[in-house]
Amino acid sequence: MPTIAVDKAGLFKALGRDYTYQEFDELCFDFGIELDEDTSQNERPIVNGKQEPAQLKIEIPANRYDMLCFEGISLMLNIFLGRRTSPDYRLVAPPRGNLQVINVDKETSRIRPFVTGAVLRNIKFTRESYDSFIALQDKLHQNLARQRSLVAIGTHDLDTIEGPFSYEALPPDEINFVPLNQSRSMNGVELMKFYEGDRNLSKYLPIIRDSPVYPVIYDAKRTVCSMPPIINGNHSKITLNTTNVFIEMTATDRTKIEICNNILVAMFSQYTEEPFTVEPVKIVSPHNHQSRETPDLTPRETQAEVSYINNCCGLSLTPSDICSLLKRMSYTASPSRASPDLIDVQVPPTRADVLHQADIMEDVAIGYGFNKLPRSFPSKSGTIAQPLMINKLSDIVRTEAAMAGWSEVMPLILCSHDENFAWLNRKDDGTTAVRLANPKTAEYQVVRTTLLPGLLKTIRENKHHSVPMKIFEVSDVAFKDLSLERKSRNERHFAAAWYGKSSGFEIVHGLMDRVMLMLKSAFVIGEEGLKSKGVGEAAYWIDEVDDPTFFPGHAAAIHVRIAGKEQVIGVFGILHPTVLEKFELRYPVSTLEMNIEVFL
Repeated sequence: MPTIAVDKAGLFKALGRDYTYQEFDELCFDFGIELDEDTSQNERPIVNGKQEPAQLKIEIPANRYDMLCFEGISLMLNIFLGRRTSPDYRLVAPPRGNLQVINVDKETSRIRPFVTGAVLRNIKFTRESYDSFIALQDKLHQNLARQRSLVAIGTHDLDTIEGPFSYEALPPDEINFVPLNQSRSMNGVELMKFYEGDRNLSKYLPIIRDSPVYPVIYDAKRTVCSMPPIINGNHSKITLNTTNVFIEMTATDRTKIEICNNILVAMFSQYTEEPFTVEPVKIVSPHNHQSRETPDLTPRETQAEVSYINNCCGLSLTPSDICSLLKRMSYTASPSRASPDLIDVQVPPTRADVLHQADIMEDVAIGYGFNKLPRSFPSKSGTIAQPLMINKLSDIVRTEAAMAGWSEVMPLILCSHDENFAWLNRKDDGTTAVRLANPKTAEYQVVRTTLLPGLLKTIRENKHHSVPMKIFEVSDVAFKDLSLERKSRNERHFAAAWYGKSSGFEIVHGLMDRVMLMLKSAFVIGEEGLKSKGVGEAAYWIDEVDDPTFFPGHAAAIHVRIAGKEQVIGVFGILHPTVLEKFELRYPVSTLEMNIEVFL
């Protein structure tokens, strides 16, 4: 969890009173954060002839991005203590009536397709708030923005630049500007070389270094505002005297960029002339249908069940009681007119972590007080768990295999490329296996597409045990699937391996028959004069298959027909001698592997 250091005297002043260490520690616990250290209790360094002011180091939950700065911590604690109400964040029109505009070039889709922005008008910085403003950007970059790979934030003195702005993607040698805190102009190529040895910025260079185009934001006079995600231009840098701040963010993730924008403007809009007001920016991006006005500070509307909250917390709160507790946690809530068991909740724009009524229930428990919740024996529960169907099916298969005398193993899901392909006499077509982008060792290069390498490596490492060995695994394999958003999919497989002085083919075949019988599938007999009685709508049969992983003439594919649909779900047979040689196995091995998801 991130640890935030805040000025002790400043925070206590914002909270309206001084606290002892124990009192503030208890307040943090009640709110769900943790006081890690009070530096006033230790020797503090001397800076410029003065002792460093005492600081409180507070551990913040990883999902509370709105509390990564002094402003967020003081605001949330004041609301929790009842010293103030939740802010009403508002969008206001600019003084001259025309919004600032960012025009997006379609070439940006090649590198960082999303952009957003906002303006904080008539803001007043102090040294403390200015430092906090910069620190919050760094914290967002490190956490939510994943070291700027997902989101890059740029802030500028609006009085030094002029809109409309343009977001473009250009070859690096065509981008020329003076970087922040530098005195000479550089193009994109020179800038990359210049910052290679920089302790802070060098880690961001690989994000765009190999791209044929670099993202850049210009103002109306073609002054470079920033080259995200590397650095801003020196021309528009903000100072303590800045009164109008132009915020631009570029990203590869639409959701993350809006969260960062909402949090940054919400936390520091309290310093504007009219507190908690933000001037929106118009984004013109027709090529990817992302034209809009940002930020959107409208609270999200949702509902929570009174019975669910009471069951989970062990309480008997009325809807009005729950609404009062949620008010302490910066929500706006009211009893629903639709049902006495529902409350209507407005989630503030800073709470992107609220995804489910379970999150609302947790905040009700915090508002009520963890230490005040009734204690009961664990047999009392407000929730009823049930397994996913795929896991229930997997457990059934595991039980049957174990009852047949086979031992379950659980090898790793990662393996080397050779183990997954070459050692099994299989070729990689480039569209099957999910590869690790930067593997730390040759042993873990791909996500397995078959369970066989894990089984064979397990046998190899246990060769000193007596034979025969009978092992099995029920687990996931992964395949590339470009049709899905995540570009891959998991598939639940069952696999077994026999290792002994004889081939064990008939034993593996018997295990397969037992599992298929348990899955309510009848074996289809193809011999003349013989008939098989089906079980339900499922049936299976086997056909000889030519698979280079197995000994020629000693492998069969498993066919099934479920609800009239036929498909091949697996294969079993005696492994080829070259496979045994690669895995350093002396005796024959028969294996079985099949996809069990088809039986759901």
